[in-house]
Amino acid sequence: MKRDLGLDATAARDLMATQEAAIGTENSLRTALGESFGGAYFDAATRKLVVSTTDASEVAAVTAAGATARVVATSAAQLDSEVARLNARERSAPSSVTGWYADIVTNEIVVTALPGTAEAAKSFAGSHVRVIEAEAPQLFVKGGDAYYIGSSRCSVGLTVQGGYVTAGHCETETGSAQPNNGTWAGSSFPGNDYAWVRTNSGVTLEPRVGSVTVRGSSSAATGAQVCKAGSTTGWTCGTVGAKNQTVRYQQGAVGGMTATNVRCQAGDSGGGFITPAGQGQGVVSGGNTSTCYFQPLGEILSVYGLRLLTG
Repeated sequence: MKRDLGLDATAARDLMATQEAAIGTENSLRTALGESFGGAYFDAATRKLVVSTTDASEVAAVTAAGATARVVATSAAQLDSEVARLNARERSAPSSVTGWYADIVTNEIVVTALPGTAEAAKSFAGSHVRVIEAEAPQLFVKGGDAYYIGSSRCSVGLTVQGGYVTAGHCETETGSAQPNNGTWAGSSFPGNDYAWVRTNSGVTLEPRVGSVTVRGSSSAATGAQVCKAGSTTGWTCGTVGAKNQTVRYQQGAVGGMTATNVRCQAGDSGGGFITPAGQGQGVVSGGNTSTCYFQPLGEILSVYGLRLLTG
């Protein structure tokens, strides 16, 4: 956090405590506001959680809960519905469109596209969307060390009872080989990008990501600090971006992703994302030079009925 975020030890501890409290506040207000909930994000400048609502009469309740209130035109559920609409049309999207997501900070739908193709993106998604032009995302798999799948490698994510979770494309994009430290127990890609490996006898499983002990799996707010451990770029930190993002790789589209500005590269696939306070967030999928996407942890644990190892 000192290297990537410019924080000393005291500032890092204070920020960790503030963000942990924000997780609980977001969850309680999401329930209390119901259909009027417009999303939430952590404002790094003010160190406060910002909670949006479509109902101005709920401002007092949001403020009383300790968050900054904001009135918006579109609810989080409506934004998610728009993402689902685009997901249903994914196969008809031009190849220049690389993904889409709901931006809760600006309260609008954003479509990502290759440079110079904004008009094609609007023709597909609608003139009301905001288009961001950027280089295409890529999956992160390459030959090397860490855990091997044939001649390729990926990174261990978070440990669970009996093994660990990682990226699904680490199996589907590397042939029929088994991991060198276990066997594939389940995987999904594209559509999703998750898998879990049942480790061989004799493999010691520790409840850590890098040097941080895993404490749980509560989802951090957009804008909160998050770090990842990968076998290529090591330990890098940044902030959580848009959630529930659809990413279109050449190999197929993946929905429900979370974007970050954390640095990651080929070989980091499957590596674990975690908050500095120890809340597991997900596993590295792919990205480009400015964005690293992760598959949220909660869905992986739920689909396979896994129990996260915590310390």
